[in-house]
Amino acid sequence: MALKLKTKVALGGIFLFALLILVGALSFYYFNRITEEAKGIVQDNYETLNYSRDMLKEMDDLSGRDSLDAVKNFEQNLQAQEKNITEPGEKELTDSLRKNFEALKLKRSPDSLRSLIRKNISGIMQLNLQAINKKNQAAKASAEKAKAIITLILTVCTLIGLTFIFNFPSLVASPIAKLTEGIRAIANKNYRERIHLNRKDEFGELANAFNSMAEKLDEYEHSNLSKILFEKRRAETVINSLKDASIGIDNKGAILFANEQALQLLNLKELEIVGQSQEGVQKKNDLFRFLIKEQTSIPFKIVVEGKENYFTKEIIDIKQGNENAGTVIVLKNITSFKELDVAKTNFIATVSHELKTPLASSDFSLKLLEDPRIGQISNEQKELIQQLKNDNQRMLKILSELLNMSQVEAGKIQLNIQDASPYVIIQNSINAVNSSAKEKQITIQRKIEDGLPLIKTDPDKIGWVLNNFLTNAIKYSPEESTIIVNVQNGDNEVSFSVTDKGSGIAEPYIGKIFDRYFQVPGRTDKKGSGIGLAICKEFIEAMGGKIWVKSMIGSGSTFGFSLPFFQEG
Repeated sequence: MALKLKTKVALGGIFLFALLILVGALSFYYFNRITEEAKGIVQDNYETLNYSRDMLKEMDDLSGRDSLDAVKNFEQNLQAQEKNITEPGEKELTDSLRKNFEALKLKRSPDSLRSLIRKNISGIMQLNLQAINKKNQAAKASAEKAKAIITLILTVCTLIGLTFIFNFPSLVASPIAKLTEGIRAIANKNYRERIHLNRKDEFGELANAFNSMAEKLDEYEHSNLSKILFEKRRAETVINSLKDASIGIDNKGAILFANEQALQLLNLKELEIVGQSQEGVQKKNDLFRFLIKEQTSIPFKIVVEGKENYFTKEIIDIKQGNENAGTVIVLKNITSFKELDVAKTNFIATVSHELKTPLASSDFSLKLLEDPRIGQISNEQKELIQQLKNDNQRMLKILSELLNMSQVEAGKIQLNIQDASPYVIIQNSINAVNSSAKEKQITIQRKIEDGLPLIKTDPDKIGWVLNNFLTNAIKYSPEESTIIVNVQNGDNEVSFSVTDKGSGIAEPYIGKIFDRYFQVPGRTDKKGSGIGLAICKEFIEAMGGKIWVKSMIGSGSTFGFSLPFFQEG
C-alpha cells in the first residue's frame, strides 16, 4: 500500500527526532560517565595523596620541639586515610602504617620505625599514583569512544537531514507547480489541460480530481456554450425591451447592464457604463450618483429632451441561495400619473371652491327659516331644519378640508410665520369648540405650564390643527367626560397635546392614522372625509414640527405635536 504524503512527512520527522534524542541521550550518558570517573579520581586517589604528603611532612617534626603537634596532625591524616581506602593492596599498607606509627609513639626502635613508616607512605602514594594513571587512561578511552559514536551519529543525521532538505521541496514543489499551471490553464478556459502525476499520495489524488473536473468543464463548455450565448442574447433583448429604465449591479459594485431607457436618462453610451465600477461612474454622472446614494422612494423629476418627467426608484435585490448576488435599479416613469394627480388636485380645488358658494347660501337660508319673522314652524320642522344645518356644516367642513388638501398636494401651502403666544392659540381653539363640548356636557381641562416662550409659527394653521384635535376628541368622547389640553416646555420646543376618554385606536392602525383618506375600520359613529389628520400632519411638518399619537383600546387617545420656539431677548 502506497504511503500518503502526510505519512511520509510524519515518518521522516519522527526519524529525525529519534536520531536527535539518541544523540542527546548518548552525549548525556558519556558526559555523566566521564564526570563520575573524574570525581572518583579526585575523591579516591587525589585526597589520599594529600594525606600521604601531609604525613611525610609531619615525620620531619616528630623529633623536634613540636613533636606533640606533629603526632596529633599525623594521627588526623592517618585516620582520614583509613577512611579513604579505595585501591587493592592499599588496606594492607595502611594497616602496616598504623602498626609502625603506634610502635613509634611507644619509642621502640625509632629510627627503623621511621624508615618503615616512610616506606609505607611511599607505597600508598605509589599505589594511588598508578590508580590515577590507570583511571585517566580509561577516561580518555571513554571520551574518545563517545566522540567517535557521537560524530558518527551526527554525520548520519546530517546526511539524512541534507537528503530530506534537498528531496522534500521537490517532492512538494514539483506537483504544486504542475497543479498551478493546470489551474491557470483552466482559468483561461483551456479545459483540455490535464495533469499527469505517477503518484499514489494526496498529490496523485488531487491530480486525478483536477483531471475529472477539467473533463467535466470541457464537456459542459462544448454542450452548453451555444445555449448560454443564446440565453445571454435573449436576456439582453428582454432587458432592452423593458419600458422601465433598468440598471444591474453585481455584489462587487460592477455594472452588469443598462438598457436603452437607462442609457438615455443617464446620457451615457453602453461602453461608458457597462463593465465599469459604480464608484467610477458616480464621479462623472450626477444622476447615477443620486440613484446610488439616495434611498428615498419619493418621486423625483428628470428633464428629458426639454420635458419634465417624473420617476420613482425601486431597488430589487438578486439572491443566489442565501447570499446577495447584486441589485437591479428600476426607474418607473410616472409622468402620466403625476399629470393625472395634478389634474385631480386642480379639479378638487375647483369643485370644492364652486360648491362652497351654494352651500353657504343654503346655510344662510336655513338660518332665515329659523327666524320667527319669516313665519312660525312646528317642532318637527325645526328638527328637520337642524338636521339640514348639521349636514350642511359637515359638507362645508369637508369642502374646506378638500381645499386645504389640494393646496398641500399642489405644494401651495401659504404660511404666515410670526411670533405667537401658546396661551392665545390655546384660548382661541378652546373658545371655538366650547359650544360643541357643552352639548355633550364635556369638560375641557387645561394643564398649561407657566412662562412658555413665544413660538415661530402660523397661528391660523396651528389653530386649525388644534381645532381638529379638539373636534375629534369631543366627537369620540362619551358624554360628561373630560378632555385634557396639555402644553409643556421641552428641549428647544413647545409640545401641545389633546387627550380624550374615547374608545381608543387599535395598535395596527396607529401608524396609518395620519395617512390620507384613512379611517379606522369597524367604527359605527359618524365618519369624516379621512383627510383632516393628514392635513394636520402636512401643516405641522411644513412648520418644522413633529406630530404624533398615543392610544390604547379602552383607554382613550392622545394626539399631539411639538414646535420649535423662538425666545425673545
